[in-house]
Amino acid sequence: MGKIPVFSLQSEIESLKSKLMDSIENVLLSGHFIMGENVRAFEEEVSAYLGVKYAVALNSGTDALIIALKAVGIGEGDEVITTPFTFFATAEAIHQVGAKAVFVDIDPRTFNMNPSLIEQAITPRTKAILPVHIFGRTAEMDEILAMARSYRLKVIEDVAQAFGAEYKGKKAGTLGAAGCFSFFPTKNLGAYGDGGLIATDDEEIAEYSRMLRIHGSKKKYHNETFGYNSRLDELQAAILRVKLPYIDQWNNQRIQIANNYNEWLAGIPGIVLPESADFHRSSHVFHQYTIRILDGKRDRLQKNLADQGIDTMIYYPIPVHRLPVFQDDSISLPIAEQASSEVISLPIWPQMETETQKTVVKALESLLKI
Repeated sequence: MGKIPVFSLQSEIESLKSKLMDSIENVLLSGHFIMGENVRAFEEEVSAYLGVKYAVALNSGTDALIIALKAVGIGEGDEVITTPFTFFATAEAIHQVGAKAVFVDIDPRTFNMNPSLIEQAITPRTKAILPVHIFGRTAEMDEILAMARSYRLKVIEDVAQAFGAEYKGKKAGTLGAAGCFSFFPTKNLGAYGDGGLIATDDEEIAEYSRMLRIHGSKKKYHNETFGYNSRLDELQAAILRVKLPYIDQWNNQRIQIANNYNEWLAGIPGIVLPESADFHRSSHVFHQYTIRILDGKRDRLQKNLADQGIDTMIYYPIPVHRLPVFQDDSISLPIAEQASSEVISLPIWPQMETETQKTVVKALESLLKI
């Protein structure tokens, strides 16, 4: 058996190679590599896809979070409520703008922020809520938005793992004041390098974000505030333009692979499968297919799968509030802490072959019966 990676771009690149090479060659021949026609066109195309007025292309998803937080007015001394079960960049961005991340525990069914715990975390310093659509499943946005309205808080969505997901017919990232996207290569819509984007219907947020991405200036050498160097380059924009028309097809393929996993792994003892989303309310585009392994067997299972040539990933082995930079023994978020000790993400990518997936399932089945 050949090695099975947790994610592969090989089939995607082969199928799009001609279009990708043409787009790259056109950029090279143009001699224009930063903030050119491809960036402008990609912003228009992605805003049309998402159904928002403005899209601001940036250097990374982390920059998107930082710039969006600054653009809605979050700064020194403010508090932002978020989830501890996410990549570090979510909380890091909050602290980079001088605010404090306040963590609430997660829903064990979805791994998303539990909206019923938000109100008790609100203080006079709270200025925003930052939900993460983890693993590709949209958070419970009705409850989050209602709480935000009640307390006059901004909502910034972290959509790094959920490009194309929907909540009640609206695309994730279009429900709050701003949505923040990552185009890291492994994402559902990924560049072949770093990239990010802010989506918003608010003209002021869009305009300020554009200023911040170019050192705080609307006009060259006329800096109005302190900003960043956070420009999406032309090569990445050109690649993303080639890939954007395929995103719904690829997401549907991910969903089918997840459905196969759910069917074939059902009934195996010691395993908890991801709950299917209610498609009338929320959707799940399976950036990751993440299961729970019970009874303390997760780490041994991962090693045994690796020994059989099957790669897996653990997202996330340590919840953010337990990382050294944030660690506070007075904070107890037991659901997130338990999830971090049990979760494991299985191989998934849109072009994953059925036989490859069956090999993963057979290995899991045999190892869990030991």
